[in-house]
Amino acid sequence: MGYSGDSAGRAARSKRADARRNEETLLDAAAAVFVASGVEAPVRDIAAKAGVGMGTIYRHFPTRADLIVAVYRHQVEACAEAGPALLATSETPHAALARWIDLFVDFLVTKHGLAAVLQSDNTGFETLHSYFLDRLLPVCAELLDAAAAAGEIGSDVEVYQLMRGVGNLCIGAEHDPCYDARRLVGLLIAGLRRRD
Repeated sequence: MGYSGDSAGRAARSKRADARRNEETLLDAAAAVFVASGVEAPVRDIAAKAGVGMGTIYRHFPTRADLIVAVYRHQVEACAEAGPALLATSETPHAALARWIDLFVDFLVTKHGLAAVLQSDNTGFETLHSYFLDRLLPVCAELLDAAAAAGEIGSDVEVYQLMRGVGNLCIGAEHDPCYDARRLVGLLIAGLRRRD
């Protein structure tokens, strides 16, 4: 009798894990479409990229705002988890920082459309912004500290100022095809390197 219970428990966990993976695939697809086409991109484009029907998206996320908030949180978590992984696998802490900032730029381009969608819900937007700061400031600080400890950058770089500067360089990037925010952010990160 215990065996069938164990089997049912494993099946339920497996089903939940599959559902989580499917939702992550959907959120990754939505994030990619939002980066490429903005947050007003047609749901059919997201469904096609994810390889699912539009009904699947609406079942998980009844409104566009629900989908955007879920993508926002998903990208924050992906950025937060990427920091330590990049530190462990990159040639240098500065290289890890540069690669992490690239991910952060992708997130910021998506995030800029969020304000317009959630304009009427100021409290919800402020809650998300606090969540963003709470999760990502410590990760960026860890990358900066590692690069400073390795002597690659000065120790006087402030995490909030750097993230705010990167954010400011990304403003409007999604509306101007002649403006390359990633290139300018790359110059900023390269400029952090010590020259002595």
